[in-house]
Amino acid sequence: MRRPTATAFLLTMLLLLLVGCTKHSVPTTPPWQGGDTAADEAVFDLEQIQHAGELIALTIPGPTTYYDFQGAHLGVQYLLAQRFASHLGVRLRMETCRDTAEMMRRLADGDADMVAMRLADDSLSTGWMLGEGKTALQQAVDEWYSPQLLTEVLADERQKLSRPRVSRRVHAPMLRRGVISYYDELFKRYSRGIGWDWRLLAAQCYQESTFDPDAVSWAGAKGLMQIMPKTADHLGLPRDQMNDPEQNVAAATRYLHELEHEFNYIHDRTERQNMVLASYNGGIFHLQDAMRLAERDHRNPQRWNDVREYVLRLKDPQYYQDTLVRHGYMRGNETADYVDKIRARYQQYIRQVKQ
Repeated sequence: MRRPTATAFLLTMLLLLLVGCTKHSVPTTPPWQGGDTAADEAVFDLEQIQHAGELIALTIPGPTTYYDFQGAHLGVQYLLAQRFASHLGVRLRMETCRDTAEMMRRLADGDADMVAMRLADDSLSTGWMLGEGKTALQQAVDEWYSPQLLTEVLADERQKLSRPRVSRRVHAPMLRRGVISYYDELFKRYSRGIGWDWRLLAAQCYQESTFDPDAVSWAGAKGLMQIMPKTADHLGLPRDQMNDPEQNVAAATRYLHELEHEFNYIHDRTERQNMVLASYNGGIFHLQDAMRLAERDHRNPQRWNDVREYVLRLKDPQYYQDTLVRHGYMRGNETADYVDKIRARYQQYIRQVKQ
């Protein structure tokens, strides 16, 4: 058995003080091995990881570890692990845990290759703990890591968080009196299928892309309604047609319809649409976390103004580490602002444009 390093021992003690996560088992030996007890007990080390093509890391969601933002994954530990996986020539699978004891058990059981957490002084180490016996993987980490990598990752994250979300040509919110955009007929046609006021869809489109069909976000969202590539795949929108105005709007309304179905128990249409808009921007799972917290505190989980407060609070450990929260940390400011601005512009369109 490999003797743990001082850093690994320190991290173990720190992790045990923290406060499981969904079980996603992975074989302890590669699939081409097997047939006897010795093979079953083999260590899944660097060679096997590279052959399988996947590095599995465990972490607890948080602003310095791993979180979703604007359709992409961020967090210093995630970005470092992603770089390391790329260095090894494999893909990264980051799995989140809520219970540290469960996380440590999974590592000991061989369900993952490493834990990506943070030491108090992360300028000295990535703060990773590797599974027992992964000596070749440990050597690869030691040879790869340098403080400069941490500096680069921190700068990369700051840049992503500070630059404009979408690269686009900014068009006026109204084309001319009585006409919102060049795409009004598309909004009218496809909004009928989901029973929305086309002017609300237009207001959302302006918030997403300012009516620029060539708009693209740093996270890869494209087109008038800023659809992410994976969402396009789910909706049956070919990636080479993501910038096509009609195909983009048609796919977006299919997605809005799916989201609205998830909230069909909310009878007030305006409140239901607010939840849909918030989910379109921030993700339905984060919104459901906020709704559970609101209900716990005897607020109305079907009222946007009540839920909005908890969307904002999901950036605080007191809330995103609550046992009711299943999807961790959220930068909720943009989502709250997103819904507010769409609603304000929609009211403007109601006053200025006939339905």
